[in-house]
Amino acid sequence: IRHSLAPPTALTFVIVGGGIAGVTCAEQIASQFVSDEVYLLTASPLVKTVTNFKQVSKTLEEFDIEDQPSSVLEEKYPNLKVLQSAVKLLRAKEHVSENGQTFHYKKLCICSGARPKLLTQDNPHVLGIRDTDSAQEFQKRLSKAKRIVVIGNGGIALELVYEVEGCEVIWAIKDKAIGNTFFDAGAAQFLIPSLEADKKERALPCKRARYTTGKTGAGHSGASGELGSALGPDWHEGIELRGTVQNSSGVHVEYECEVDKIYTQQEFLQSQLNTNKSELGLWPAYVQLTNGKIYGCDFVVSATGVVPNTDPFLSGNNFELAGDHGLRVDDHMRTSEQDVYAAGDVCTAGWEPSALWQQMRLWTQARQMGWYAARCMAADVLEEPIELDFCFELFSHITKFFSYKVVLLGKFNAQGLGQDHELLVRCTKGQEYVKVVLTGGRMVGAVLIGETDLEETFENLILNQMDLSRYGEELLNPNIDIEDYFD
Repeated sequence: IRHSLAPPTALTFVIVGGGIAGVTCAEQIASQFVSDEVYLLTASPLVKTVTNFKQVSKTLEEFDIEDQPSSVLEEKYPNLKVLQSAVKLLRAKEHVSENGQTFHYKKLCICSGARPKLLTQDNPHVLGIRDTDSAQEFQKRLSKAKRIVVIGNGGIALELVYEVEGCEVIWAIKDKAIGNTFFDAGAAQFLIPSLEADKKERALPCKRARYTTGKTGAGHSGASGELGSALGPDWHEGIELRGTVQNSSGVHVEYECEVDKIYTQQEFLQSQLNTNKSELGLWPAYVQLTNGKIYGCDFVVSATGVVPNTDPFLSGNNFELAGDHGLRVDDHMRTSEQDVYAAGDVCTAGWEPSALWQQMRLWTQARQMGWYAARCMAADVLEEPIELDFCFELFSHITKFFSYKVVLLGKFNAQGLGQDHELLVRCTKGQEYVKVVLTGGRMVGAVLIGETDLEETFENLILNQMDLSRYGEELLNPNIDIEDYFD
């Protein structure tokens, strides 16, 4: 089917991907170019929308994410059409994209996100959690499970091991401490007791609206098996993550190890390892770790990170890829192909970043990049100059782990600072953990866990680069009201 375009005077913008970067980009473009056509192509019938947006400080923002039917966007923006279909072909030189229909675009933005980096592609006992569909599949399998093995140490693994009830969890991580993408070992020690805490005390009400579309269920990945959009930051709320064991013995962490091999029951029974089967019991799958330990389990959750979803766009085009396989973008979010932009998990920042910012494939950055990419596309069409947005000055992220509010600022894990830094830490067990990173007496990063109310003060100290050497350790003295002090 060939799509008949509007009169030549109208512009056509095409955005690929119904995740947070794509939806933010499409909304921004549709509201700015009301008489032009905007098409959002998405593999899933549901799109991710930002709700309850709150600007907490200069760079920190908080929001919820909701799955909504695409009609919600179309009602809000009459010039925006959402088409449920993955892009089959992109001919960047000719400014044509095809998904069964053909679009001649003026500007195109690729926001196709990332796909899970699975341990193995074809093992029925290995499950990756990425979109709403896979989360529901996980819930279904968990409801019949006594023990699962979770591999990985990022955000999804952290949330998952904390939320699962009624099932023994073996958590294998390659690092010395949990959550090392976000924390140091001290913060990990602060959080560990929460894994043993009574779940009843920490149940929170579900605040996310849920939609289903026909018989497919919420967030279906699309008939052709394409991945739906990535899950929101509170993906586990409203789905009961419960196994079959009445009093499960909780979470057991295996540190500094990876998966050596995953066996089916039959493979394991026939292998040389089957000498102590009475101890291991009979399980659908067995995981052999590089530390030599073997665990039987009902299934394995692979939460070992993501890979930018660039493959559908590479054939016949000359996109420059970064080392992590993301589409390399310049400081105007442009790829190496003319009039093709990219935002969110699919892209990699190719500019020289500010000393206090780094790219991490997180919700906050997907929203910021989608919004900024739309502004860059607009500036280009209107031939107006545009500067790199302020949100790329300072890395900032608010999230929740183990029911604690977590704020990350700047080089919060002393990324790239080598030996040339010092750390100040204040910790009140079960209440708060505060860490600041200083270099040359100036604050360059911070981790705040709990209700510390220090995020705005620390953000200012990092942005101002004020010399704090004379305060020494008094900087974190709980008896000094630091907010008033630096007001």
